[in-house]
Amino acid sequence: MDARFPKIAEQLLLIERELRVQGWWGDVAPSAEALSSVEPFSVDTLDFEQWLQWIFLPRMKMILEQDQPLPAVSGIQEMAEMVFAARDVQGKDRQLQVLLKEFDLLITTSR
Repeated sequence: MDARFPKIAEQLLLIERELRVQGWWGDVAPSAEALSSVEPFSVDTLDFEQWLQWIFLPRMKMILEQDQPLPAVSGIQEMAEMVFAARDVQGKDRQLQVLLKEFDLLITTSR
């Protein structure tokens, strides 16, 4: 098991919690078609928060549960900056961006 797994698992829970706190957690999954997008971050079919909830979090949890190799790099916080810069979220995104940056740092930290 990669030594980063416990910290990454905790970070994923914090990201989920923040999505819920901000009211960005959905109860209904997007369509199978929307979830099967091949575009980075599913930008053509999902909002960024939907991508986090329905693609990123489940995929990362599966990696941890199945003891698979972690990605070598992560640019999720950069994507969040671009997404939220184009929206008027009045700072609601700040904590989520901090959590995503910490995730990115955990991924790039050597084992």
